Amino acid sequence: MRWCVAGMAVMGMLMGAAHAGPAAKPAPPGRSVAVHTPLYSFDYSYPAAAGRIPALKAWLDKDLADNRASIAAQARDGQAEAKKSAYPFNSYDSSMQWQVVTDLPGWLSLSGMQEEFTGGAHPNHGPTALLWNKAAGRQVKAIELFDKAALTAALQPAFCKALNKERGERRGEAVDPKSTDEFDKCLDPAEEVMILGSADHQHFTRIGILIGPYEAGPYAEGDYDITLPVTPQVLAAVKAQYRQAFAVAR
Repeated sequence: MRWCVAGMAVMGMLMGAAHAGPAAKPAPPGRSVAVHTPLYSFDYSYPAAAGRIPALKAWLDKDLADNRASIAAQARDGQAEAKKSAYPFNSYDSSMQWQVVTDLPGWLSLSGMQEEFTGGAHPNHGPTALLWNKAAGRQVKAIELFDKAALTAALQPAFCKALNKERGERRGEAVDPKSTDEFDKCLDPAEEVMILGSADHQHFTRIGILIGPYEAGPYAEGDYDITLPVTPQVLAAVKAQYRQAFAVAR
């Protein structure tokens, strides 16, 4: 009798398992949120490579929540001001998209584009970057890996040449090297948004300089994205403790 009872219990468990639904799939490590209300629209996304790092995922989730709270508060204030001043209210918008630049054994490099509309003639946007040191478990700014003055000296000649070439193509005429116009001057690449990329998937072998509106040209020219290789001069500008993460581009 005991065997029968035990056997029936086991059979019941097996039958229960057979009739149970499929196991819930774990949530994907990346995240994409889209919210649309009469007051505002909000979009935020980050890739799976970032979501697989718990500390980075926590930071991104907090940034998502903070950005949403900010645009919601601004939209409420904007609507109230529009009502008070008796003019139409146009809903606000906030968008933040993160993408992988390169995922190395010790580092994750992301680029981001943030866009926002809170009234005015046109939306505003600008590039940003996030560099994660996997061994240290924290964010660092790309410029922190270099001696800043040495990096400027190593990059600026090639950077200025590439920037002016792109300016000329967009404007239909070459940049006058003697011009004193603010939009004709060269910039310090070490002062702009910097992303680190890789061709060998093991080391940083290239540097991207991201330049937002009004920095290198008028708003109508859009953003500039200048990519330069890691040269021996650039490698020499890397701080000693980070040099093993870099290699000269081949």
